[in-house]
Amino acid sequence: MDVDLAALPDDVETLQRMVRALATDVTGLSEAQAEIERLRLIVQKLQRSQFGRAERLDDDQLQLGFEDLNADIARVEVTLPATTKTFRSKTERLSLPAHLPREDMRLDLEHQACPCCGGELHAIGETVSEMLDHVPARLRVIRICRPRYGCRACGTIHQAPAPERPIAKGLASPALLAHVVIAKYCDHLPLYRQSQIFARHGVELDRSTLANWVGGACWWLEPLQARLAEHIFNSQKLFADDTPLPVLDPGRGRTKTGRLWVYARDDRPWSGADPPAAVYFYSPDRRAERPASHLAKFKGIVQVDGYPGFDRLREGGDIQLAACWAHARRKFYEVQQATDSPIAAEALRRIAEFYAIEAIIRGETADARRNVRQVRSLPLVAAMKAWLETQLTHIPPRGGLADAIRYALTRWSDLSRFLDDGRIELDTNTVERAIRPITLGRKNHRFAGSGRGAARWATVGSLITTAKLNNVEPFAYLKDVLERMSAGHPMARIDDLLPWNWRPDRTIN
Repeated sequence: MDVDLAALPDDVETLQRMVRALATDVTGLSEAQAEIERLRLIVQKLQRSQFGRAERLDDDQLQLGFEDLNADIARVEVTLPATTKTFRSKTERLSLPAHLPREDMRLDLEHQACPCCGGELHAIGETVSEMLDHVPARLRVIRICRPRYGCRACGTIHQAPAPERPIAKGLASPALLAHVVIAKYCDHLPLYRQSQIFARHGVELDRSTLANWVGGACWWLEPLQARLAEHIFNSQKLFADDTPLPVLDPGRGRTKTGRLWVYARDDRPWSGADPPAAVYFYSPDRRAERPASHLAKFKGIVQVDGYPGFDRLREGGDIQLAACWAHARRKFYEVQQATDSPIAAEALRRIAEFYAIEAIIRGETADARRNVRQVRSLPLVAAMKAWLETQLTHIPPRGGLADAIRYALTRWSDLSRFLDDGRIELDTNTVERAIRPITLGRKNHRFAGSGRGAARWATVGSLITTAKLNNVEPFAYLKDVLERMSAGHPMARIDDLLPWNWRPDRTIN
């Protein structure tokens, strides 16, 4: 309730009514603020449960809970007066990008005379605020008109040639193909859901039609996947990992577990000049010969997790393995959370010292990183090894803590390799981040429909992940690539189509 203190009524009865109304407003305000505080406490409790000793919630389920709780808080906040609304963090105050088109909405006074005295008004400035708007997706039909001309002298008919289509006799433009592919593999929207969305726009597109489009688009993109692999394997240092991918097995009426192998390079932490990239390959199993065949011509350092199958890469002496401190740390973390072990806690503290040094030298040259590690990290690593060996003799040989110590000690040479090479990271988080989109897609799609479907997943995933690593918007990139390749882009210049060479303002030649 708004009160004009300069014009309060004189009679007591009216004043009493105003006081009672104000008391009601204050009570409602207190209840709203109490509800906001209760919801914020729930959010904090969920955040603690993400790292607590109790059973941990699935991260995606947890994020869904946060979304609903934040919406609840916002619902209560809109009932508060503007002067009492709670302060929002900087992350919630959007800074609208400058590249977005602006459409002005001008709100002016109806009359140019002062309502107080009738005097003429003159402009002294203006207030400008912005809102982010959304224009829904719009389907359209492109009519390709090709006039025919006849020559009266010789009877010849002339007509401009029909443009090439990404899919022969197909109805989909490169933009629509890119949209379907991005929705499926980047936004994790299965084709049957896309079919339903198109139907809401009044266009009936069967899921089998969309599947044909995806297959045709991936045919164009396969050479780019192969070129990405060449770029990655030409490096002298890369990351490798794999993740399960359920694939439908029609003969048995259920799924079988295939694998997506991921190889990534990112030279930015040591100021390398080559662009980052990731490539995926599908295989029906996890046998050690799979990475061995992928890396048959590679020479250099491969940073991996604890999967024993990677040990085969050492054969021949062309490949050295570097291990992952994040995986070693995880063993101690699990023990510390389960048993509150002081030895595990001390191991975590010592590993944290390694990471603190890495944070300081991130972005420095490989030589500079190696020099700092030799001076600061080497003594810490040596001391930790001696300490772990001592602790192993004082604890029961069977148990989670002993297993964690043995996991680290058996890989100590590979864990210590970062000390002698500034290009090596402490962990494999680079490739772990490349696996994350596959995990999200797996939860939505449940499984790939066939081995070839899994291979298509690998093809598109390679381009999308590499585009993101190079700050390229995936839809605009794939749309342009499909336009160029279907228009006859020469394979001799395929490097022009790699994500780091792509520019959104280029025109089709």
